[in-house]
Amino acid sequence: MNLRELFVGIILFTLLSSAPAWGRGLVGLWMTEGGKSHIKIASCGIKFCGNIVWLKEPLAEDGKIKYDTNNPDKALRNRSIIGLQLLVGFVASNEVDVWESGTIYNPEDGKTYSCTLTLLDNKTLKVRGYVGLPLFGKTQIWKRVI
Repeated sequence: MNLRELFVGIILFTLLSSAPAWGRGLVGLWMTEGGKSHIKIASCGIKFCGNIVWLKEPLAEDGKIKYDTNNPDKALRNRSIIGLQLLVGFVASNEVDVWESGTIYNPEDGKTYSCTLTLLDNKTLKVRGYVGLPLFGKTQIWKRVI
């Protein structure tokens, strides 16, 4: 291996081995508005996703683990809410600290919505779920746990 190959290898390793710089502020553990759950956001390849890792009330009224009972796909209704992928397919926008083209799943109604994520500061994430246009949606403010 010559010096040029070593240099190219180091550059490629550096670029590919760490969390993408364009997502470092997004990656982490977030508490949803109202404190009902914690969502772990991580890079999933070249996109970002988020899974439910904690619930304030992990058990249903019958004392059993909460399942995705409102999912329109009957085959998915036996999935535990904890571990469920809530955020899917986010990519960095042309705007700083904005991720778009993703979706958010709401296990409370079993629906999936278009979504944008905006990092307001290092501890605050604006989550905007919508149908069609962002104008027709709802915003939540999530707080960083870690």
